[in-house]
Amino acid sequence: MELYGGWSALLYDSHPFRVQGEEEFYIQEAQQLGSPILELGSGTGRLLIPVAKSGSEIHGLDLSEDMLNITRGKIEKLDDATQKRIHLTQGDMRDFKFEQRFKLITIPFRAFLHILTVEDQKKTLQNILEHLAEDGKLILDAFDPKLELINSNLGYQSSRLKQMTELVHPVSGNQVFVWYSTTYNLEDQLINEIWIYEEIEDDGNVIRRQYVPLKVRFVYRYEMQHLLDLCGFKIDSLYGNYNREDYFHGGEQIWVCSRA
Repeated sequence: MELYGGWSALLYDSHPFRVQGEEEFYIQEAQQLGSPILELGSGTGRLLIPVAKSGSEIHGLDLSEDMLNITRGKIEKLDDATQKRIHLTQGDMRDFKFEQRFKLITIPFRAFLHILTVEDQKKTLQNILEHLAEDGKLILDAFDPKLELINSNLGYQSSRLKQMTELVHPVSGNQVFVWYSTTYNLEDQLINEIWIYEEIEDDGNVIRRQYVPLKVRFVYRYEMQHLLDLCGFKIDSLYGNYNREDYFHGGEQIWVCSRA
């Protein structure tokens, strides 16, 4: 399923989507491992472009053509040398095909969690392994699920509509309110969210509203480790944040892997 299409793609960069140290981490890994690099779920180029600016050749793959078009608009403003280092492809991380092999393949900002079944997770990882250079690395991240937080948000308190943030529309300059509702399916480890975007004029009237469904499948630490082992990877490091501190419950799962 394509996420962040149309209007929500336009507003994506206005969201406060940041994890401390993320950009610096991927730049350092890219410089250490060398090119070419493949970023799966590259979105609007939030990480892809800084990596390219640092001197790396990078390919970005995303399912959303709208997101890729936003990236293309950003690329047009870069210097010629940086533009030539960037290659974009519309496609699905479960079944992409490239002729070349990559020194580094990344799935940043929890994009792997949009893969909702174990079978599709395995397809994705096996496809990545086929495209990884012999001495290449895979880096992917996921949030580490806090069961106490999930349990405290089951039932009505979870599913009721809540305000997430306020944005400024990048074209009209109008205020945009973002609301969300969340339900949990613990048996299938699914988080189902509905995001509602409301663009407001100065007089308070809602001139546009868009509903965006968002579904992710959370993974536990040892579940992810077993999945990587099963698909032919060796775990080199597991960090709890982008400062390369050891894994801890409730932080990030930042997996750095090579061929087994």
